[in-house]
Amino acid sequence: MPQYVLALDQGTSSSRAIVFDREARIVAQASRELPQIYPQPGWVSQDPEAIWSTQLDAAREAIAQARIGAREIAAIGITNQRETTVVWERASGRAIGDAIVWQCRRTAGICEELRARGLDAEVRARTGLLIDAYFSGTKVRWLLDDARAQERAERGELAFGTVDSWLVHRLTGGRAHVIDATNASRTMLYNLREGTWDPVMLDALRIPRAVLPSVVDSSGMAAETDGALFGAPVPIAGIAGDQQAALFGQACFAPGSAKNTYGTGCFILQHTGERVVASDSGLLTTVAAQIDGRRSYALEGAVFVAGAAVQWLRDGLGIIESAADSEALAASVPSSDGVYVVPAFTGLGAPHWDMYARGTIAGITRGTTKAHIARATLESIALQTLDVVEVMERETGVVMPELRIDGGAVQNDLLMQIQADVLQRPVVRAATAETTALGAAFLAGLAVGFWKHQRDLAALARDGGRFEPRMAPGERDALVEGWRRAVERAKGWAR
Repeated sequence: MPQYVLALDQGTSSSRAIVFDREARIVAQASRELPQIYPQPGWVSQDPEAIWSTQLDAAREAIAQARIGAREIAAIGITNQRETTVVWERASGRAIGDAIVWQCRRTAGICEELRARGLDAEVRARTGLLIDAYFSGTKVRWLLDDARAQERAERGELAFGTVDSWLVHRLTGGRAHVIDATNASRTMLYNLREGTWDPVMLDALRIPRAVLPSVVDSSGMAAETDGALFGAPVPIAGIAGDQQAALFGQACFAPGSAKNTYGTGCFILQHTGERVVASDSGLLTTVAAQIDGRRSYALEGAVFVAGAAVQWLRDGLGIIESAADSEALAASVPSSDGVYVVPAFTGLGAPHWDMYARGTIAGITRGTTKAHIARATLESIALQTLDVVEVMERETGVVMPELRIDGGAVQNDLLMQIQADVLQRPVVRAATAETTALGAAFLAGLAVGFWKHQRDLAALARDGGRFEPRMAPGERDALVEGWRRAVERAKGWAR
């Protein structure tokens, strides 16, 4: 009997593979860095072949480290950077151009055209999303225009997919063209309530149905790998976008439960059960998971720049040598001394949704040091989270008693303490930093009976520490008030 589940975690900056056992313990893991391409300011691309090759290499290394064969793997779960868009030739399997990454703003002009046509309310009602360059629909339109590929798409010669679709295509030797419901709900082409591709949105963006993948369950038998890849076929039984996978990996199954993942960006999701909660304040309504054909939903706030702000301290300013150094540098001063960093490098996400905002440092004086800038950068991550949580609680009508947290940046204790301080409630860290991969494994394991029930998974999603608020309310309120002034100064900067 197979004793392991393999999770493929294809992220923005790396491709990871993790082998989990029945106790949800990590048996082996491997990672490959994924290069980024920046053709112009505000544009972000990736080589689809690099996405595939780095993920395949990581999977093979993790299997080798675990000293297991393919027949010992019960199933594969896939989780992926969402919205990133690939279009490829069905016959050859080759992409027609570089993947357009979720962070990319090149389709802002297409978004402006949709707004000028008065489609804002239509998009919100049908897809649960906003008109923004973030989502896949306008990226597909751009790729079809750029490669003069519209006629080929209409003839059915091309295929569109998010990264999960691209990986399944390659894993199956081109036999499967699918997307799970969570990823479909991020395309701006999917009707959230009907659970189908939306004809109005397809028409608005002139996207032929012939390019679209089939929508499948997040937990269910989606396909089987080509036997040549790992030595034997393995079921692909779990697929979810990274943030929904993290929600599942944190065992946030009940309405009202919530998590925040601190990665390149920062993503707060609150589960709303089978209730579709429409936001009036810039949050997104999205599919949390689809199991046995039944969809559950979540309200989401997407912050574009979180861990990427710490990378900027390292790579852009050169004031730290590694991301981990940010904690010690920031802790060397008792406060940011009135300095605010608004890391709107690619615009502002929820709840502002300003494509033209840009990064700002406010409050600098002659006494400002790199330590103050480092601390203000960490505070910006926590304060962006606060902005989303306040709106989310107002719209769902449910107060979060605590916020469950995961992602690479949660190892920064100072950041997590700042987060508890500004939220004024406990922050609970997951025992494993690999919650996103764990969620993909949970979804796959459930589908094949590796784990029997969701209640079994809840017992496996262990806590890794709690942070209680310590900051005085007056100090916290002053910090928040200054932050909101700084955000207003960052808005509408680019033209």
